[in-house]
Amino acid sequence: MTSLFGVPVDAAYHVVTAISAVLTPIAGGLAVAAAIVVFTVAVRLLVLPLSYYAMRGQFAQAKIAPQAQALRQRYAKQPERLSRELKALYTEHGTGMLAGCLPLLLQWPFLSVMYLLFRSSSVGGAPNTLLAHYLFGARLGSHWLAGTGPFSAQGAVFAALFLLLAVIGWLAARAARRFTAPASPAQPAAVPPGVASLLPFLTVVFAAFLPLAAGLYLLTTTAWTLLERVALRRILLAGAVGLTPDDGRAAGDGRVPRNTKAPGGGTAPGGGTVGPAKAGRSG
Repeated sequence: MTSLFGVPVDAAYHVVTAISAVLTPIAGGLAVAAAIVVFTVAVRLLVLPLSYYAMRGQFAQAKIAPQAQALRQRYAKQPERLSRELKALYTEHGTGMLAGCLPLLLQWPFLSVMYLLFRSSSVGGAPNTLLAHYLFGARLGSHWLAGTGPFSAQGAVFAALFLLLAVIGWLAARAARRFTAPASPAQPAAVPPGVASLLPFLTVVFAAFLPLAAGLYLLTTTAWTLLERVALRRILLAGAVGLTPDDGRAAGDGRVPRNTKAPGGGTAPGGGTVGPAKAGRSG
């Protein structure tokens, strides 16, 4: 384990141990597995504001995408002018170029600590005793192809884990298709549809090479991510930032939203409309 995450992982270890002690009278031998789920949900709740700001930033960027695209075409040969115009545009709408990704990057340390905790055999120089507990007969520190192998009680637990991860991946891919606007020749999708549909299923591949505890963490956090994105999208489209369903779909794949108007009229790439730059930013 790297020294960078040594202290927070050690702290997380003690928190999960304390949660499992509280849950033992209720969950019995499943207390540690339940504590992993509870701790994961608690951390995701802690970083929920960052997820909200990330999605709000993505939606805000989608709303002004036609204007930004028009500016890029207009000032393609004037990079300094383009930089000033884009900065003014983002400032005018209260957003920025990193508004959609910076909050996600800020979540990375929290999620990395949880991942390291549930995959590390030792914590603070001592054995990770969390991995010595069991989930329906399978040790939390066991691997799919190790120990008794896939054709055993342990293998059955892993099979159930893989199935649940696949179901969540299918639901995530289905939600992505529903929330994403159709591609157009003028503005293709940032990620090819075939690749995008396979990405949610990568967690199944990861879980096949990780300890069961880490797989349980992946199951919990991916399920949370799916529910979180659906809920936040509905909240934002309800009027929190004044966007339309087309804006929401465009934010889902990074493309220009269609039928979005800008001052002055005119047609923007991707189907939106845009006109000349405002006074003070023209020329």
